[in-house]
Amino acid sequence: MSGSMKSLARRFHAPLIAVLLSAVSVTACTKAGPQVVGYVVDETALATVKPGQDAQKVLEVLGTPSTVSTVGSQTWYYISQDTTRTFMFDKPEIVNQRVIAVQFTKAMRVEKLANYGMQDGVLFDFLSNTTPTGGNELTFIRQLMRAAGAGVV
Repeated sequence: MSGSMKSLARRFHAPLIAVLLSAVSVTACTKAGPQVVGYVVDETALATVKPGQDAQKVLEVLGTPSTVSTVGSQTWYYISQDTTRTFMFDKPEIVNQRVIAVQFTKAMRVEKLANYGMQDGVLFDFLSNTTPTGGNELTFIRQLMRAAGAGVV
């Protein structure tokens, strides 16, 4: 190859590599699409979990929970989110969210199964068709006020 051909090849080689790298970079950042994050709910397996069932059987059927309760009753939570984003660098938008809550008795038998999700922007239990309410749960401030009223503080 002559000297002029080599310099011509070098002149076109660098821009060609730059264009190819740019094209690869841009395609990597474009469409991201839907993605499931967390526990993937298997409806058939979920239907086999019944009240009175042993915790070991629940582990075999549903697998390891996403998280467990640390206070109060023993409850296992299986959390799932369907997200989507237009570009990979965008913040994911939550399209759907489900929380399967398996509540156990002290003997580690299934007491209640709840399937919470988002319906019209409100937390909703799909199994009992109810929306949880605050009920008698007292806030920290109310507990202090109640204690002060009783003369404890």
